[in-house]
Amino acid sequence: MSFDPPHPPAQAPDDRARSRRTRAIAIGLSAAVVAGLVTFGSYLLLENSEATEQAEDASPAQDAKQPGGEQPGGEGADAGGESADADGSIEGLKSWDAAKLGREHVAGAVDYPMKPPVGGDHNPAWMNCDGDVYEKAVPDVNAVHSLEHGAVWVTHNGKAADADVSELAERVRRTPFSLMSPYADQEGAITLSAWGKQVTVDDASDPRVDQFFTRYVQGPQTPEPGAPCTGGLAKAPQ
Repeated sequence: MSFDPPHPPAQAPDDRARSRRTRAIAIGLSAAVVAGLVTFGSYLLLENSEATEQAEDASPAQDAKQPGGEQPGGEGADAGGESADADGSIEGLKSWDAAKLGREHVAGAVDYPMKPPVGGDHNPAWMNCDGDVYEKAVPDVNAVHSLEHGAVWVTHNGKAADADVSELAERVRRTPFSLMSPYADQEGAITLSAWGKQVTVDDASDPRVDQFFTRYVQGPQTPEPGAPCTGGLAKAPQ
C-alpha cells in the first residue's frame, strides 16, 4: 500500500524571478553611479564658477578718463611732435603718442602744438559730430572732445575747390561720428584729424580720404569708445 505525501515537494525558484531581481539590482547600481557623477560634476562647476567670480572681482576698475586707444609702437614722439604711421598704409599719415596727449577737462583755452589739434586737454562740452557740417569755425577745445569720442574731423582753409568741399560735406553728412568746419590756420587745403592721427590732402578724390574714414571713425585710437556724438554743442559758442 502506498501513501501520498501530505504536502507537495518545494519547487526551485523560477529563473525569470531571478532575472528580474538581477536587473533590478543592476538598475539600482547604475542610478547610484549616475547620481554620484552628477553630484561630482555640479561640485566642479560650482568651484569653477566661484574661481571665475573671484578673478573678476580682483580686476581693477577702469577709469573712463584713462588714456587709451592705439599706442603706436616705437614712434618716440612727444605731445608736440609727429612721426610717420607705423604700418605705413596711409601715405603721409602723422601720428602722436596717444599716451602723452592730455585728456583733462578745462574751462579755458588750450595752446595746442598742432593745427588742427589731434588731442589734448579740452572743454567738457563736445561739438556734435553725428555727420555735422559747420559753416563757421568751431573752437578747438570742443572739437578735440569730439575726437576723444571717436570722431573724424574734416577741416578746410579756403584753398580747396568748392566742388571738393561740397563732396566732403556730403561724405560727412552721411557718416556718423564725423564733423566738418573751416580752419584758417592749417597749412594744407584739406585736413582729416582723429585722436592722435592726421593726414592732409589736396582734393576729395584722394584715396586717403576713404582710408582715413574707414580706419579712424570710431577706430582703435578712440579713447572713449561708445561715447556719444550727439547731445553736445550744435553750433560754436559766441
